Amino acid sequence: MKLGFLSAILPEYSFDQIIDYAAALQLKRVELACWPKGRADRPYAGVTHIDADRYDKTAIQAKLAASGVGISGLGYYPNPLTPDLQQRRDIITHLKKLIQTAADLEVKLVNTFIGKDQFASVDDNFVVFETVWPDMIKFAEDQGVTVCIENCPMYFTKDEAPGGVNLASTPAIWERMFGIIDSDNFALNYDPSHLLWMQMDYIAPIRRFGEKIKHFHVKDAIFYKDKYDSVGPYAPPLEYHQPKLPGLGGIEWGRVVSALNDIQYKGDLIIEIEDRAYEDDLAARLGSIALVRNFMGQYVL
Repeated sequence: MKLGFLSAILPEYSFDQIIDYAAALQLKRVELACWPKGRADRPYAGVTHIDADRYDKTAIQAKLAASGVGISGLGYYPNPLTPDLQQRRDIITHLKKLIQTAADLEVKLVNTFIGKDQFASVDDNFVVFETVWPDMIKFAEDQGVTVCIENCPMYFTKDEAPGGVNLASTPAIWERMFGIIDSDNFALNYDPSHLLWMQMDYIAPIRRFGEKIKHFHVKDAIFYKDKYDSVGPYAPPLEYHQPKLPGLGGIEWGRVVSALNDIQYKGDLIIEIEDRAYEDDLAARLGSIALVRNFMGQYVL
């Protein structure tokens, strides 16, 4: 396992600066944020460290070779099942372009969301899923790229109520989507913190879906039982939980790494910073990556 970080937390940095900082921390991997230029619709979105419309393959590969840092995956996390059909078409177009970019750069993974119509049922969303995702995964297969789906429900605030905007949030749904699309190029980008704040077991699915976990986000969260007891399960989830740096929340990271060892996971562990206490300025964000590197160093060489 190799430790790295997701570049979306450093929007003001260039590609070269991202790679240089990873190398300075002796990190071996980065997941590069690859939104279309200038399209930010929420926090942590709209960051472009490789522009799929315009990039210099030779310069990118030379920088990686000189630094000893590799790319764990290209990250783009939109809503491919949005009911806005023009927006859906634009998202699908960019995802396919990003898959082509990954293949061109010899990057094996593209990380994203399934998407969801937040006002529709799970069954109705699966009807739309079957019009979008089999074709997407066939396209990825043809390019030799694996698409990894993060398990974030994308329900945090009232704007994403009542059902969130990412279908792939629970083990039952993963079973269903992998049953529909049986492909080695369709996998999980696993983040245990989302299961924690939903009060679900975040260890058992690692063993249950071991063959499907190809990328892993290192992020923590804290669940405030007293706040939950006050507002209940139908409140926007940020009213009763907060993302935290690993080690400052409720995840038992020793158990997580032990489970990853049990399934012989050989992929990357990518630090994802979303802790608001460390977002005031660039120095705090840079320092937060270093803090997590130090904390996870007790588990990962």
